[in-house]
Formats: sequence, C-alpha cells, structure tokens
Amino acid sequence: MRMHVPSMVPMGSARTRRRAGEPRENSLGEFLRACRSRLAPSDVGLGTGGRRRRVDGLRRQEVAVLAHVSADYYSRLEQGRERHPSPSIAESLAQALRLTPDARSHLFRLAGLNPNLRPDTARGQVHPQLLHILDASHQAAAYVLSPSFDILAANAHAQALLSPFAGSDQNLLRILFAHPGARTYFTEWPVAAAGSLHTLRLNAVRLPRDTDIADLVTGLSAGSADFARRWENGAAIGLDHAYRRVAHPTAGHIELSYRVHGVAAAPGQHLLVGAPAPGSRSAEAFTYLAAMGGQQP
Repeated sequence: MRMHVPSMVPMGSARTRRRAGEPRENSLGEFLRACRSRLAPSDVGLGTGGRRRRVDGLRRQEVAVLAHVSADYYSRLEQGRERHPSPSIAESLAQALRLTPDARSHLFRLAGLNPNLRPDTARGQVHPQLLHILDASHQAAAYVLSPSFDILAANAHAQALLSPFAGSDQNLLRILFAHPGARTYFTEWPVAAAGSLHTLRLNAVRLPRDTDIADLVTGLSAGSADFARRWENGAAIGLDHAYRRVAHPTAGHIELSYRVHGVAAAPGQHLLVGAPAPGSRSAEAFTYLAAMGGQQP
C-alpha cells in the first residue's frame, strides 16, 4: 500500500511547534519522524507478531532495515547529529518511507541535495549499504564490482587510480586479460589475475543463473588462451582482503591494502576499499594522484 506523506511536518505537538521566524534546527530529523509515524508495519510488508504496539508508526530500527542503513546511522539522522546523507541514502530512505514524488523532493532539499539527482544506470544496481561505505571513503580508493566484475561505482580516488583505463571496457576482468597496458600497470599481474579469477569462480558457483558471468567467461575464453587455461585450473575462494601494487604513469608505484565488503542482500557484489600505509611513499603518490585527478601534469 503506497501512503501519501505530506511534504511538511505537522505542527500539532509541543516538540515540533515553533514560533514564527524561528529557525528549524532539525528539519530533516523531524520530517523523517513524521513520515515513519504515518506508516504501519503492514504498509511495508512487516509483521507485528500479533503484539500490540504502544506507539503508532514504524520503529527507527524498521526504517533502518528497509533503507539498508545501520540503526545507529538512522538514529543520528533523526536526532540531527547527522544532517547530510548521500544521494543514494536519501533515495533509499524515500523508498523505505514510501514517499510520494513531492515528499521525496522535500526530503532531498532538507538534506541539502538536488531533488533531480538520480542514480545512474550502474550506481542504481549497487546495494545502498555498499554505496554508503563508498561515499564515506574519502581518503581511500573505493569501487563496487558486480558479480561479473563490472565496475558499477567508483569514488574520485578510484577513478584517478584507474585513469589509465578510462574510456576502455569498464570490466576489471576484461581489463586484466585484454587491455594491452594491464600487465605493466598491475606490477603483480599474476596475483591480481588469480585473486580475481578465484572470486569470479565463486560467484559463478553461487549464482549459476547469472548470464553476465557466463557471457564474460565465454568471451574471455575465446579471446584469451591464458584466461581459458587459468579458468579451467582455478579454484573458487572468496577474498576478505587484498593487496595491489600498481605502476601509475603519472604518480609512479603505489601499493594499496584493500578490504573487501559485501552484503547478503546483494550476493556477488563487492566493495573494495584500498588505502596506502600512512606516511609511506605510496601515501605521498596517492595524495598527489588524487589531487591531479589521475591526469598528466
């Protein structure tokens, strides 16, 4: 059931009533509270277990689950301790709260965002929880891979790091095995290729009906004897961390340590967040590269 949620917060309680001209210190939080108070669990497909609720509306924890954010993060939004959600989080909240187009626009404005912002085709496929981590990774290279290793989203640091492959096929496996500069750029190419192939095989086992994986394997097997041999002989393992050494044409050699994140609700999607060791030569090169945006000086 799609509920109509007014675009303004009701002024019927002492907590929300303010004198004319008084600034609204927590307009976003008040709006979120008003929106969730108008939704019953049954409106969003949640059960109550037969128990009677002491208050109307959804609980904070329920909104957090529906929006794929942590309960702590959502509580900070309502309390005004966090006032600037990313566009992807704002979109998730609008969907979780079943907002009308007008109410969605109001939510975006309260968050300081352009209501016309829409996720692009690739980002639109990314689980909101992974996008939240990506958008918060300001000092690291962060990008999300699909089960078939398409690069669905990347922050500015990751775009700078991968700038030598800008304009080429944005699939990490095809870059590794088909791009002429890959084996020079990835200075430990066999390690990078082996780790990527292992994860791809695991994705293929877990998602046997994923046609993108099947098409990728068929195409690369036909075009690369090296890929075909490694695919036949490879193992299926998952990675929770990785190390990458690259030779960027602008910044030189950079070594990054990666953490790999996933969510059960988006099987096969992986967020890689890579950062250099603090104070290292790689950190200096990484900072320079980010400032240059990956371009030649």
